[in-house]
Amino acid sequence: MDSPNQVNEQLDFNDLVKNYYTPLFRFAYSLAGNEEDACDLTQQVFYIWARKGSSLRDTSKVKSWLFTTLYREFLRVRRRGSNMISYEPELLETEMPPVTPDYVAALDAAGAVESLAEVDEIYRVPISLFYLEDLSYKEIAAALELPIGTVMSRLSRGKAQLKEILLRKEKGTHPAARRDESGGYKD
Repeated sequence: MDSPNQVNEQLDFNDLVKNYYTPLFRFAYSLAGNEEDACDLTQQVFYIWARKGSSLRDTSKVKSWLFTTLYREFLRVRRRGSNMISYEPELLETEMPPVTPDYVAALDAAGAVESLAEVDEIYRVPISLFYLEDLSYKEIAAALELPIGTVMSRLSRGKAQLKEILLRKEKGTHPAARRDESGGYKD
């Protein structure tokens, strides 16, 4: 078994930053909703790694450790009353079909990310990890410390909520959706 010093030597800090800064930042941005807080969260994760990373015995789990730490840090900061955006989760009463890949591919990326930000946090987090960071169900379950069934359920409900948001936005941009009761256009 590796000693903590051997583990630390195997995982070079600069390599970790190079390999994981961008995906961690994207995840932090999906949680915080703004660049400044996302930057702070991402930097805090690497600070925590510098202090505690040597305690990780299985170096194959570094990715999960980093994402879990970022999520915990987000929750800690939010509980303290930071300016980070927080959403109260609402449970969907009925499940809608998931968003199809063809539909999402037709959207422009900025619009999709904007729509993702409107999904309740409880669903947005697993969706972000799955689609933006390519984590498996098992990795998401480990990062969020949830049973895999809960991850699957939240992904399903999150996809349904995202589809609802996307459809609502699509209807809102269609000229027929802007007509008022008299047949004229709304401002």
